[in-house]
This record gives sequence, structure tokens and C-alpha cells, in this order.
Amino acid sequence: MNKVSTDVLVIGAGSAGLSAYRSAKEHTNKVLLIEAGHYGTTCARVGCMPSKLLIAAAEAAHSVHTANRFGINTQAPIIDGQAVMHRVRSERDRFVGFVIDAVEDIDPQDRLIGHAQFINDHQVQVADHTLIEAKRVVIATGSRPSYPEAFNNFGERLIVNDEVFDWQDLPESVAVFGPGVIGLELGQALHRLGVRVKLFGVGGAIGPLSDPVLKDYAATTFAEEFFVDADAQVTNMRQVGDKAQFTYTDGHGQQHSEQFDYVLAATGRKPNVDKLALTNTSLELDERGVPIADEYTMQCGDSNIFIAGDASNMVPLLHEATDQGTIAGHNAGRYPDVRNGLRRAPIAAVFSDPQIAMVGESYQQVSKRFGDCGCYEIGEVSFENQGRSRVMLKNKGMLRVYAEQGSGLFLGAEMIGPAAEHIAHLLAWAVQNKMTVPQMLEMPFYHPVIEEGVRTALRNVNAKLKFGPDIIRHCIECGPGA
Repeated sequence: MNKVSTDVLVIGAGSAGLSAYRSAKEHTNKVLLIEAGHYGTTCARVGCMPSKLLIAAAEAAHSVHTANRFGINTQAPIIDGQAVMHRVRSERDRFVGFVIDAVEDIDPQDRLIGHAQFINDHQVQVADHTLIEAKRVVIATGSRPSYPEAFNNFGERLIVNDEVFDWQDLPESVAVFGPGVIGLELGQALHRLGVRVKLFGVGGAIGPLSDPVLKDYAATTFAEEFFVDADAQVTNMRQVGDKAQFTYTDGHGQQHSEQFDYVLAATGRKPNVDKLALTNTSLELDERGVPIADEYTMQCGDSNIFIAGDASNMVPLLHEATDQGTIAGHNAGRYPDVRNGLRRAPIAAVFSDPQIAMVGESYQQVSKRFGDCGCYEIGEVSFENQGRSRVMLKNKGMLRVYAEQGSGLFLGAEMIGPAAEHIAHLLAWAVQNKMTVPQMLEMPFYHPVIEEGVRTALRNVNAKLKFGPDIIRHCIECGPGA
């Protein structure tokens, strides 16, 4: 067996791992990068990029279906499933190619292929060919889809989102389990591309929303377009021939048994740490077997081991995974000089229609932190009558903003509505800069734009904070919500 020594070992060549490798290299030349599978990040290969390609095709089809609302009469679009999926795969491969090129630019002496397992805190074995003595280690092994054991009853009819993007053609029907980010995006997109879709969940959750007002609004809105049961009762799950079959009870108490070409399990993701033999280390693990780490340093306890990305107990999005990798890499490179890294304001978006966005502290976090003390206020705006939204016939949605009573500090927001991905950035910048609501209201708002709805929500909460006049109910130029 080959024996190698290094200053920093990075396990995993995804978004977090590549960031960790580059950052560690700023402090030492002795850095090794291990990858067990294919090069190419989760985002590029099976996540954010291919899903947006499918969503873009769905939006194109939907715009033809709804053109008559503008007085433009068209024929129903003919959807070529093979052509749709060919573009998804080819563009996906293009994005993956960029990542592979970046990895191949790394010195071959710094790269190893194989599954890694810890022997102890400083020794890691790679497959059956290399034993590495590492002064410091960064775990960046990513995550994989997970689902309840009962779903295996669907046999080969069960798929996860990773497999959708390898389809050669669109199926006739898909049952989606899990109305979170992945399930909601893919379920709606497939529906708009002519696939018969039913979306099921447990507990009433829709996307990442925690605000009960917005959860109810979202459930109603999406159910108006296609079948959504966010709190389903499902039994008798099995494969029948080349179909997946199960029974569910609808909102009226009626039972239905249906068959689908596929069941898409979008019920969550699981950190890829279970095969690392972490029990051979001194690390403290949580109930899922994931190392417990400091969110500002990414250090696991006071050890020489750091963790970043989806493998961590923080389950970050891509931009956060990259930040975590940067922090972990720098700290592993200059260890024992461990420093706090920059953690940006939380921001998340769901590319459904209407879009969903979360910024800063969620309703759940704010209400838990402040309780019933009356120390925070909520402002809101509906986009149903907001000027620019109605012009574009994108007038579905609501924004709720949270602010601290007394200081006027803007805490966060949840939203379902048009341009949520863009509005989220404005609000995240405000959170990161610790702006107050009065300060935010001093910022310019052009007319007519959807972002004027943000000003309406801020005026609404500002009045409750007792900092200024009541909300302006009507805009002289264009009506309410400006």
C-alpha cells in the first residue's frame, strides 16, 4: 500500500471541497484532494442547474398556455419530451464540464480517487491503495437523497431527483413525495410540461416557509394549478407491473388508488458521512452521526478536523457551502491559528411560480426568540393588487417582513410572489448591513416596479414600530400596493 503524508487532506471535490482545497493552498503547498465518485458538484450535476433548465422549459410552455390572458390567442404548445430532456442533459453536461476542467487544472499529484475511511484523527485510508498521514483534514463529502424505507416497495418505479436529469423522454405520470424545494420545483415543472403530476407531503409544509399565513397562501395557490396535498395519508405502496401504485385519502375523506409511471422521492437529503468510519476518530457526533462543528470556524470541537458543505450538520445551500469550504480550508491551512470566517446573511429561494424566498431570520426563528413579549412586529403586502405585478399578470403572492420593536432593526422576511429571487437579495443585503426599517425606507424605489411592494410592507411594519406615518394606502398614479 502506498503511504503519503500531507499538511491538509480534503475529502470530497464538490463545491465545498474545491473551495477548501484552494483556500488551504494559500497556506501550504502540501494539500491533497480525494474524490470517491464522479467529478462535478451536486449543483452542476443533479441540483440547481439542471433543475433550472427543466423549469425554464416549463415556463416557456406555460407562457404559451396563458398568452390568451393578454388577448393573444395561440394554439396549445406541442411539447417534445425528448427535445426538452436533450437540452437539459446537454446543458447540464456543459456545466459539469466547467467543474471537471477546474478539477483537472489541479496538479495530478494533489488528487486521489477512492473511498476514504478514517483510521484515527490523523490517518485516512483511500480504497485499498493509499494510506495518508494528514496533519489536518477537511470533510466535504456532500449529501445524497434520502427517503423512508417503505418507499422501496415501489421497486424500480422509485426514483430520486438525481435520476430525473438522465431521462431520455418525459413520462406520462409522476407522483412526487415531498413538497419541499426539490419536490415543488420539479413537480410544478413536470406538470407544466404535460406530465400528470400529484404532489404529496406530510405535516402541511410547503417549500421552506415557516410563516403560517404564507404556508396557507402557498398551499392554496399551488393547489389551484395542480394536485397538492401537503398533509397526505398514503397507504398500500407497491409496484404493479411497470407502474407504482398506492392509495391516498383526499381532503373529503375519500380514498383513491392510482398508478404512476414513477414515484419521485424528494423527501430530503442525507450527509455522506456514514462510510467515513468516523467512530475511529475522537469527534463528537450528533444523532445522525454527523460531526458537530462550530458554524464560524467549521472546526469539529478542538480537533484537527474541519467539515464543510452538505456533509456538515448545517445543511447549507451552494453559496453557503462555498463559504464554509473557504473558512474550513483557511483554518485547516493555518491551524492551529483558527479564526472565525465571514458568514453571510441567510438567503434562500425556490424557483417555483410564484417563487418563494426566505431572508435573515424566519418567522419560526423570530417567534421562538421573542416569544409573546411583543418585542417584534410583522409588516406585509399582497401582490394581488400591486401595480407592476398586475401589469405582468404575475399578481399572486405575499411578502411578510419582521422587525424588532424599539430598535426598528430589520430581522428577516418570508415571501411567495413575483421576482422573489431578486427581492430576496435586496432584503438580504439589508439584513447583513444591520439596517433598520426607517433606513430601508430611505432607499430609492423606482416606479413602476415589483420592488415597490417591498416599500409597502416596510411602511406597514414601520407604522407598527411607531417610527413614522401609517402606510400609504393608495398611489395616485397606479392604485394600491405601490
